[in-house]
Amino acid sequence: MMPYRSSKQNRMRIKFFSILLGVHISSVITAQTLIKEENAELLHRAEKALTSVIVHDIFSPPVASRIYLYSSMAAYESIVPFQEKYKSLSQTIKGFPDIRTGNNRLNINKSVTCVYAFMKTAQRLVFSEKVLEDSLNAILKSFKKINAVVYKNSIALGQTVSDSIISWANRDNYKETRKLRRYNFTKAEGKWLPTPPGYMAAVEPYWNKIRAVILDSSQEFKPDRPPVFASNDTSGFYKQAYEVYKTGNTLSASQRDIALFWDCNPFFLNTQGHLNFATKKLSPGGHWISIAGIAAKKMNADLIMSAAAYVMTSIALFDGFISCWDEKYRSNLIRPETYINSYIDEKWRPLLQTPPFPEYTSGHSVISTAAATVLTNFFGDNFSFIDNTETYYGLPVRSFSSFMQAADEAAVSRLYGGIHYKAAIENGQKQGKLIGEKTIRKIHLTDE
Repeated sequence: MMPYRSSKQNRMRIKFFSILLGVHISSVITAQTLIKEENAELLHRAEKALTSVIVHDIFSPPVASRIYLYSSMAAYESIVPFQEKYKSLSQTIKGFPDIRTGNNRLNINKSVTCVYAFMKTAQRLVFSEKVLEDSLNAILKSFKKINAVVYKNSIALGQTVSDSIISWANRDNYKETRKLRRYNFTKAEGKWLPTPPGYMAAVEPYWNKIRAVILDSSQEFKPDRPPVFASNDTSGFYKQAYEVYKTGNTLSASQRDIALFWDCNPFFLNTQGHLNFATKKLSPGGHWISIAGIAAKKMNADLIMSAAAYVMTSIALFDGFISCWDEKYRSNLIRPETYINSYIDEKWRPLLQTPPFPEYTSGHSVISTAAATVLTNFFGDNFSFIDNTETYYGLPVRSFSSFMQAADEAAVSRLYGGIHYKAAIENGQKQGKLIGEKTIRKIHLTDE
C-alpha cells in the first residue's frame, strides 16, 4: 500500500506546497471580505483545502472517505446546536458522541467554529498537518476584526467538537487494521493478481472490518455473486471479458472523454524506461464531495445546509466503500486486463490503469450511486449542474441534468476505461442504491 502513502520525497515538498496554498487562500480572502455570521463559502474553501492535502498525501480511496467523513461530521456537529431545524447525528447514529457544546448563541461565531472544527479534525487524519494549519490560519485572518471574546469562544467550541469526533474515530478499528498481516494473493485460476505497470500491493484488504455508520454489517447489502469464471470462448465470463476488450478497441471520442473524466486515480504510475513517477489526482469520493459543494453553491445554501450536504454525502461514500471492499476481497475476482492478456490478446492494455484491488464490484459504481441517491434526496431530482471538479487536472467541465445521470456516467466509465466487466458495474449500482436509500432512511437531520 506504500504508493498511497506520503513518501520522504513528498514530505520535503510540504513546506513549498503549504506556502502556495496559503498564498492562494490569502489572495481570495482579503481584509475587505464581508464575513457574515453563517458564511458557507469558507466551509467550501476548507473542503477544497482538505482535498488538496488528500491528493498530495496520496491516500487510497477508502482512507480518503474516512478523512472526509470525520471532518464533515465535526463541521456539522459544531453548529447544529444553534439551529432549530437540524438535529445532531447523535440522535440517529448508534454510539455517536453526545457533544456538550452549550447554547450561548450570542458569544459564538458559527463560521469560525465550523471551519475550525473541520480543519482541526482533518489535521489529525492526514500526513501534511502543517499544510492544513497554514490554510486554517489564512482563513481565520478574515475573522480578526470580530469581538475577541466571541473569537476565543468559537475556537474553543470548535476544538471541543473536534476532540470528541477524533475520540470516536479512534474506535472505528482503523488503527487495528494497520497491524494486520500483509495480504497474500491466491494464485488460483480466476482470482485477482496485481497488474502492470506497478504490480502494486493490495489496497485495504481489511476495510470490511472498519466500523460502518449506517450499515448493520459490511455484508448487509452483499451483491449477487459475480459470473462464474471460465476461460472457454463460449462461456458467459469470456463474453463479458470480450465486451471489455472490444469496447476498449473501438472507443469513440466521447467514451474516451468520459473514461478520463471519471478516472479519479490517486496514484497514476508513469513509466519512462527505468524511471517511475506518479501523477496525483483526487479520489472518487473526493469527486463526489466536490459535486456536493457545487450543488450547495448553486442553491446558495447557508452554512448549516452546506454542512449537512457534506456530511450526508460523506456517510454514503464511507459506508459505500466498506460494503464494496467487503465484496471485493470475498469474490477476489480477476481483472479484465489479466483475463484478456491470458485468453484473448496478450498485448492488450486498458485505457485506464487497473487499480490495485480485486474487480467485483465496481467501486465507482457503488459509491457514485450511493452519493447520487443522497444528493438527489437532498437537492431534488433533475438538478442540473456543471461539474468543474477535474479542471485542475487538465480536463474540461462536464454538464449533467441530474446527480443520477452523473452517477450512471461514472459507472459506465469503468467499462470504457477497460477495468471492469459490466456485471460489476450493474450490480455495483444496485448495491450503491441500497446504501444511499438506507442513509436517507436512517440519518434524519431534520424533521421534514
